[in-house]
Amino acid sequence: MEKGAITQYVDVAQIVLYIFWIFFAGLIYYLLRENHREGYPMDSGRENGPKMEGWPAVPSPKTYKLPNGHEVLSPDLNRQDGQYQGKPSHPWNGAPLEPVGDPLLAGLGPGAWANRADVPEMTHEGEVKIVPLRVAKDHSVATQDTDSRGHTVYGDDDQAAGVVKDFWVDRSEMIFRYIEMTVAGSDKSILIPINFARIHEDAIEVHALMAHQFAKVPSTKSPDQVTMLEEEKIMAYFGAGLLYAEPNRQEPLL
Repeated sequence: MEKGAITQYVDVAQIVLYIFWIFFAGLIYYLLRENHREGYPMDSGRENGPKMEGWPAVPSPKTYKLPNGHEVLSPDLNRQDGQYQGKPSHPWNGAPLEPVGDPLLAGLGPGAWANRADVPEMTHEGEVKIVPLRVAKDHSVATQDTDSRGHTVYGDDDQAAGVVKDFWVDRSEMIFRYIEMTVAGSDKSILIPINFARIHEDAIEVHALMAHQFAKVPSTKSPDQVTMLEEEKIMAYFGAGLLYAEPNRQEPLL
């Protein structure tokens, strides 16, 4: 027999290769199974229809400990999905859903949101991550940038929607996340995601909404904090505006 051979037909290298194949197959199975911790079991879309687990089956819940001391289960089979108001556009299964009621609040399409925790996101130091400049006094607008506080916010109809009250900064990333605005004709304050705003020297434009639609932007429970769930709903409202703010946005360009 050759050196390293166990028998005339099997040697150590061959056994190691087989072990690697078994290990790799087990790794693939494990990763597929862990991938089913989020989004499963899937909803069939039919009333009282079956729940689809796929292959392999949904694993048993595992407890994860978060840095803030909270614990979460994954998968959490009792967690509710984000709410929406819609009806199928056609009678067959899998038909697209159409909004019912106010399309900006229906929770469909670009306005869908995830049911995240209703608590503020925290920094590694244990501070609230996203706060207004009036709280984060060690942050400010760069001297070479436009300080828009006090400037008018305009909707896509070129009508005044309100006045900028403050900027909300992400203390971990050192960037502005939201523009706080006082809605015209009221004392209500709402948050505008910074990526939906076009900042000019003397004004701010938001093309996602019409001026009168800013009044229904979901508000925050606290004047100086925003929870992860509130962020989802605010972003969803502006996202829905890109498609539903006026009827012609749902039509083809040509």
